[in-house]
Amino acid sequence: MGYSSSTEVVEAFWSEVWKARNPDKIDDFVVEDFVITSGGERIEGRENFKAWVRDFLDRIDDFRFAVIETFQNQDGSRVASRWRVSGRNNGVLGTAPDQRHITFTGTAVWAVREDGKLLHNWVERAAWELYQRLTAPQG
Repeated sequence: MGYSSSTEVVEAFWSEVWKARNPDKIDDFVVEDFVITSGGERIEGRENFKAWVRDFLDRIDDFRFAVIETFQNQDGSRVASRWRVSGRNNGVLGTAPDQRHITFTGTAVWAVREDGKLLHNWVERAAWELYQRLTAPQG
């Protein structure tokens, strides 16, 4: 893949998939039987992951993704990353698509194969806090 570290692989994934809003680039980074565990729910398989990303992107207009920090363990088999998403609400978390500005943070931990392919991603985000803001009465 031409990356000198696992953090570079993850940073490229963030750039080419999320920042570019291009789920088709997932094919370049993850194994066929890739798993993402998001909020304790497993989404299995590369094609299901791509559909999940598309749906997520559809729920946030003017989607912006910023990496706060990324680091790896000694052998590069695990990468952790903190990030921030912002944009306008288009129905995120099942709320009314009111186009309000939203922002939330999250953390991702990646399992990385020796050849740089991504195997598994565990992700948690500040969904409860975002949901509370989106469902609070507007004043």
